[in-house]
Parts: sequence; structure tokens; C-alpha cells
Amino acid sequence: MAKPTIVVLGDSLSAEYGLPRDTGWVALLRQRLASERIDYSVANASISGDTTSGGLTRLPLVMQRLKPAIVIVELGANDALRGVPLATTASNLRAIIAQIREGHAKPVLVGMYVPPNYGPDYTRDFHAVYEKLAKELNVPLVPFLLAGFADKPELFQSDQIHPTRQAQPLLLDNVWPTLAPLLASGARH
Repeated sequence: MAKPTIVVLGDSLSAEYGLPRDTGWVALLRQRLASERIDYSVANASISGDTTSGGLTRLPLVMQRLKPAIVIVELGANDALRGVPLATTASNLRAIIAQIREGHAKPVLVGMYVPPNYGPDYTRDFHAVYEKLAKELNVPLVPFLLAGFADKPELFQSDQIHPTRQAQPLLLDNVWPTLAPLLASGARH
């Protein structure tokens, strides 16, 4: 029987932007599962620059091809960078979660903040989209992918947006507490 699959549907923060291949947090997730003898495969369906509408467009093919058990949704930061209305981002994320569930998979939502230069109201309202959806749809939420180091410039590449290779274990550590309870105990060896 094939291993159940975890798919990461994300943007550059999950697509190893500016990093050597297989050094990002998604690759580290694969390694952690193997070292803990948790029998899941991991597929990275992340694309740098992707938005929630791009993820929504790509999702049917991803679901059909990979038939995941769990889908980690790490999208929305590029919506903010492009000025996509919050209602559109929320609507797209809601539709992504619905499609994941229709495909008999468990969604995990990864929350994001935007840089403070967007203004305190927008920054707060943007993050609230994730919290509201998680509560309303009863979806496990990773509160903030960059928690614990967002204010440490040395852990970001020169663009001050994308985490360095050294920061990747921290991203995984932020995702793991939300993901681990969803991993079927029957998948352990």
C-alpha cells in the first residue's frame, strides 16, 4: 500500500527560494518524518510568487495527481504584496479548504503577517483572515510561519523577505506542533 502523502501548497517561503535544493523546511519535514519513523511521503507543490488564486487554480490537478491525506496551505503573503483585497484572499482560502476536504484530505492553514510598513490596521486585518477562517472552518492553524525570528535580519536573505538556510529548521518547528497531531498513529513503524 502506498504511503499517505502530505502536500505543501505554498509560495516562495516553502519553494526553497534562494536556497540550495532540498534544504528548505519541506525537505526537512521529509527528513523528520523518516527519522521519527512516521510513514508519510511529502510532496512540495509550492511555487515562488504564488497567490491564493494561483493555488486555487492549481489545486484540482494536485489533488487528482497526488491524492494527499494532508494539505498544508502556505499562501497569502503574495496576495498582500500585490494588494489583493482581503475578502478575495479569504474567499480563495475558503475555496482551497473546501476542495481539500472534498478530496478527503485534512487541511492545515499556515498564518502569515505582512511587514509593519503596510500599516497597523492592514497588518492586523491580514493576519485575522487566517484566524477567522481557522475558527470558522475548524481548520488546524499554524499561527505564523516565521514566529520567533521574524525580527532577526540575520536569518533572512538579502531581500529581508526570504528566510536563510539556517532559518529553515525554525519554520519546520513552527509547523510541526500543528501538523503532528494529524499524523495517523497507524502510519508509525
